[in-house]
Amino acid sequence: MERGSFTIRPSGPFSLAEAAVFGFGQRPAAAWDGVMRLAFCLDGYAGQVGAAIRQDRAGPDRAGDVHCTVHGPAGTDLDVACEQIMRVLSLDHDGAEFSQVGRRDPVIGRLQAAAPGLRPPLFYSPYEAAAWAVLSARRPARQMMQIRDRLSRAHGMTFDLAGHVLAALPTPAQLLAVGSFPGIPEDRMRRLHGVAQAALEGRLDVPLLREQGPERAMTGLQAIPGIGPFYSALIVIRGTGFTDVLPTSEPRVRALATRLYGLASAPGDAEFRALAEPWRPFRTWVAVLIRAAAGRVLDAPEARPGPAPAGVR
Repeated sequence: MERGSFTIRPSGPFSLAEAAVFGFGQRPAAAWDGVMRLAFCLDGYAGQVGAAIRQDRAGPDRAGDVHCTVHGPAGTDLDVACEQIMRVLSLDHDGAEFSQVGRRDPVIGRLQAAAPGLRPPLFYSPYEAAAWAVLSARRPARQMMQIRDRLSRAHGMTFDLAGHVLAALPTPAQLLAVGSFPGIPEDRMRRLHGVAQAALEGRLDVPLLREQGPERAMTGLQAIPGIGPFYSALIVIRGTGFTDVLPTSEPRVRALATRLYGLASAPGDAEFRALAEPWRPFRTWVAVLIRAAAGRVLDAPEARPGPAPAGVR
């Protein structure tokens, strides 16, 4: 096992602590000890790496530098690992532009102030997002996290990262070699094999999905058995990193926006789109911010609804 390291200088506000405690999907929220630990299939899906990530204290004018120590087999491409970690942490975009959204819309500005430097953490890849979708559909998330971890330890690769052992999911080729596994029913294993085969065929490559665009990519992924409209959106948006997809089918975001903007009732589709116009080109990021930080604002004793844009009541 070899180690390599690199440093990422964030453009605009960024908090590694916010990303590390954000728990979603396959990754549970963790106590913050100053290190974010990742273990994942490297883009290209032929191998795995682990990473221990730390951030310097922020300066007066910029976010602290992000230092990554990567563990992987001999010959691991650090450039690929760096690009992937930047995508997973949403560091491949300019956070200063996201701050402009908060200046245009005071409600979003309050959320940004309540969760400074929060950017959406993503699934490690569309492949891992699709595998999680198949595993977790209509099953308790915590239970399936445990099964995913056992599967990864048995058939993937483990890494000792700053005193904690993490396991990376099997690569598609490794997953196809798993005939059965405790806790995974036969039909789900077949669907996992379908995900693995799609990855090997290139249908879950980030560049392809980005080139297709959100709508076309979501439609195409529904050809994979077990991937319906909800999970295809999850894979494309939170596995690829599109920043400006408005989640019109998420009732929780709409309900929280209703409270944050002091609306008389939940907005319809047209009203919701009008409400979200100032959020461009970061409507995905704003939706994640609303889900993550609305409670910090709405539960504050001095909380008051913010003004809704013109035309939204």
